[in-house]
Amino acid sequence: MAMQFYTSPEQIMRDRSEFARKNISRGRNTVVLSYAGGVLFVAENLSNALHKISELYDRVGFAAVGRYNEFENLRAAGVRMADFRGYAYDRRDVTARPLAKAYAQTLGAIFTEQTKPFEVEICVAGVAARPEDDELYRLTYDGSINDEPGYLVMGGQADRLATIMKEDHRLDMDLSEAFALALKTLGSAGGENNKVRNIGAERLEVAVLERDREGRAFRRITGAALTALLPEGMTSSDDDAPSEPQSDESATD
Repeated sequence: MAMQFYTSPEQIMRDRSEFARKNISRGRNTVVLSYAGGVLFVAENLSNALHKISELYDRVGFAAVGRYNEFENLRAAGVRMADFRGYAYDRRDVTARPLAKAYAQTLGAIFTEQTKPFEVEICVAGVAARPEDDELYRLTYDGSINDEPGYLVMGGQADRLATIMKEDHRLDMDLSEAFALALKTLGSAGGENNKVRNIGAERLEVAVLERDREGRAFRRITGAALTALLPEGMTSSDDDAPSEPQSDESATD
């Protein structure tokens, strides 16, 4: 009679957590922050076709790091939920909080019930009338949900980069100041000997939820508008900057 091996539930959960954290840390960072004019999303992304930042509903945005096919499935499910809620009730009833709670339940169920957890970390952000009232929720692979205080960083070295963000973040910043802070934060990781990297427009995905915009507040910043935001002399990325270890762009980012 063959003997079956026993693994404690605690060990299984630890192994799943280590697996997910290791793979998420390989992705390039994404930052989200509130500023005077709305909520800014900035991600380092080498693909023009595979978005890490998207719109969920009129005044709600989505950002993610990790395995693309998994967070894209979550994004699509969030859009369907938001559309149904807006149709059944009122468009003003669609806010970031219920969507974040639904994501937390989904990720928690996947983490506990399936053999492999989702290798993702996501942000659900909602823009309000005042920066103090913006909603920024960070959700991890195990369904944990955190209400962040005006800014968050996801991806590899997120804790260290969040410390950099905390030092200079202010809710009264304009768009150019907020973008400069996001760029400084992203450039602090991945450089040789921890040197700050120049990240050019070709490696950035940028979008905003505009506070004073009626209806759909989500707007992507691309092309000349993005180039104009870059500090002088940073129109292109450092050629000698080592890339972060990660799998194919279509798999993990």
